[in-house]
Amino acid sequence: MQQPSPTPQPDPMSQTHAILAGDHMSAWLGIVVDRVAPGAALISLEIRHEMVNGFGMAHGGIIFAFADTCFALTCNDPAGDPATITVASGADINFLAPAYQGQTLTAEGALVSRTGRSGIYDIHVRQGATLVAEFRGRSRTIRRPSVVDASAAAASP
Repeated sequence: MQQPSPTPQPDPMSQTHAILAGDHMSAWLGIVVDRVAPGAALISLEIRHEMVNGFGMAHGGIIFAFADTCFALTCNDPAGDPATITVASGADINFLAPAYQGQTLTAEGALVSRTGRSGIYDIHVRQGATLVAEFRGRSRTIRRPSVVDASAAAASP
């Protein structure tokens, strides 16, 4: 008699999102996706040596890019419409506390409001219990553009 197969356990590394497949920046940053759901995301990042500015703190651009990735994951439904994408129409960030090499940051995103094709999302960046930055992103859902080969476009007259 054949034994029943054990219930498959979810692979924690499979908590990804289709938009990360070609996202070389987020891969370089070393972002880990902890959780994604429609209108919500939780990601983490360890601050490395090359992410630190001349003051010994995480560079603001790194923190912004980290929050922006969380924003993208939050405003693009993982099972969304393949004909559309949701992109940033604007964003603001307030830096509240420094982060340092070796620390792990988390970013948690949440939908604040969505009307038609426009939305507002808040991203909270933390190091432990310390709030490092507040990011507010404004989004717009658009038709998915066709991918253009940049090298072919550059070679065109």
